[in-house]
Amino acid sequence: MSETELHEEAAAPESQLDEDDRLKPEFVSAVLDAVDEGDDETAHMLVAPLHPADIADLIELVPSERRADVVTAISDLIDGDVLAEMNDWVREALVDALEPHQVADLAAELDTDDAVAIIEDMDVEDQREVLRALDPDDRAAIEEALSYPEESAGRLMQRELIAVPEHWTVGDVLDYLRGNDELTTDFWEIFVVDPSHKPIGTCELSWILRTPRGITISDVMKREQTLIPIDMDQEEVALRFQKYALISAAVVDLSGRLVGMITVDDIVHIISQEAGEDILRLSGAGEGDINEPVLLTVRTRLTWLFVNLGTAMLAASVVGLFQGEIAKFALLAVLMPIVSGMGGNAGTQTLAVVVRAIATNQLTESNTLRMIWRELRIAAANGATLGLAIGAGTMLVYGIPWLAAVIAAAMVINNVIAGLSGVLIPVTLDRLRVDPAVSSAVFVTMMTDVMGFFSFLGLATLVGLGS
Repeated sequence: MSETELHEEAAAPESQLDEDDRLKPEFVSAVLDAVDEGDDETAHMLVAPLHPADIADLIELVPSERRADVVTAISDLIDGDVLAEMNDWVREALVDALEPHQVADLAAELDTDDAVAIIEDMDVEDQREVLRALDPDDRAAIEEALSYPEESAGRLMQRELIAVPEHWTVGDVLDYLRGNDELTTDFWEIFVVDPSHKPIGTCELSWILRTPRGITISDVMKREQTLIPIDMDQEEVALRFQKYALISAAVVDLSGRLVGMITVDDIVHIISQEAGEDILRLSGAGEGDINEPVLLTVRTRLTWLFVNLGTAMLAASVVGLFQGEIAKFALLAVLMPIVSGMGGNAGTQTLAVVVRAIATNQLTESNTLRMIWRELRIAAANGATLGLAIGAGTMLVYGIPWLAAVIAAAMVINNVIAGLSGVLIPVTLDRLRVDPAVSSAVFVTMMTDVMGFFSFLGLATLVGLGS
C-alpha cells in the first residue's frame, strides 16, 4: 500500500465499517499485518481516525494472543474512552497488564461511573494502588462509589453534574456555566436544589438558552421529577428511565440529598446487558460472552447440564413405570416423544413471555390471576388444535382409533400443564426472591417431560392399548 493510499484510507474511517457499522475483516487484517511487520506507524495511522468504540471493537476482534502487540503499537490511542467502551473480559485482561499509575491516568480522564467500571473488577490490592495514584478528589469519589453494592445506582451514577439554587436567575446560571472551567461539559439538564442540597426541580438546558436573563430559575424549572434512590438496583433504574422517557435523573442518598445523576447512555447499556443476561440464563449458558474464559464457561454450563440430567432421569423413571405396556405395543415408544417435545416447546414459549413480563414490571400481583387465566386459555386452544392435528395424522398413518384418541388427549393435557407451569413456576420463584430467569426453564422442562410421558402412557394403559 502506497503512502498516498494509506493516508486516504486513514482519512476515511467510515470506509473501514460495513453496512452494520462493524469493522471490515480486511481492515482488521491490515492492522494485524502492520503490527506483525513491526510497522507501528502504519498501524497507528490506520487506527487513529476511528471512534473510541470502534477501537475497542478492534481490540476485541483481534485474537487474544495478539492483543498485547496491537495495544503496544497503538498505546497512545488506548485512552479512558476506549476502555469504557471495551468488553468487560477484554478490558479486565488489558487493565491487568497495565501499571497502577497507568490505570490511574486513564481513570482520571473519565466520569466517575466509567472510572468505577474499570477499577471495580481489579484485585483489592491493585485497586488500592490505583486509588493511591489518583488525585484526592477523584479517589474519594471512586471509593464512595465502590462502597455501594454492585449493579446499584450508586455504582452506576456519575458525580459530575450541574446543581444551582432556586433563587438564581437565568443570567446567574449562564454566568456560572461560562465562568467555571472545572464544570462537567456533558449534561442535558440542570438540577435545582434547596439550601440542604435536596433536588426540588430540573431545568433543561434548552430552556436556559431561550429564557431572558432576568427570569428566576424557580419560575421556569419543572418541579415534577423522577428521583433515583442510591441503593436501587440498576434493572429497576432502567425500567424507570424506560417508563418515564428520561434523558437523565437525579440520584439521592438516604437523606434525600442530591449525590449524582444517571444518564440515558448508561441505561441503554444496562437494558441491553440485562436483556441478554435473562435470555442466556433461561438456557443455563451463563454470561454467554465469547470473551469469557473457557473453563469458567464450562463450569457454568455443566452446573445446569447436571441439573438437566437429573430431571431427565426423573422423566425416564416415569417411562420405566410403563415399560411393560411399551414392550407389548411398540408404537407407544415411537409417539411418546412427540407429546413431551411439543409440551416443552409450548412451556418455553409461555416461560419467555412471563419472564419478560416480570423483568419489565408488566406482571405484578394485581394482574397475576388474569395472566394465569390468559395463558390457560391459550394453552387449551393450542393443545386442542395440535391434538386434533396429531390425532388425525396418527389415525391416517396407523389406522388405530384408540391410539389417535390417546395421543390427542395427551397433547391437550400436556399443553395445559405447559401453559400453567410456564406461568406458575417463574411467578412462584419471583415471589420467593429467586431470579426466575435462572432456574425456571429446568423446572418447566421437567414438568412437560414428566407429564407428557405420564399422560400419554397412562391413558394408553387405561384404554388397554398394551393388552
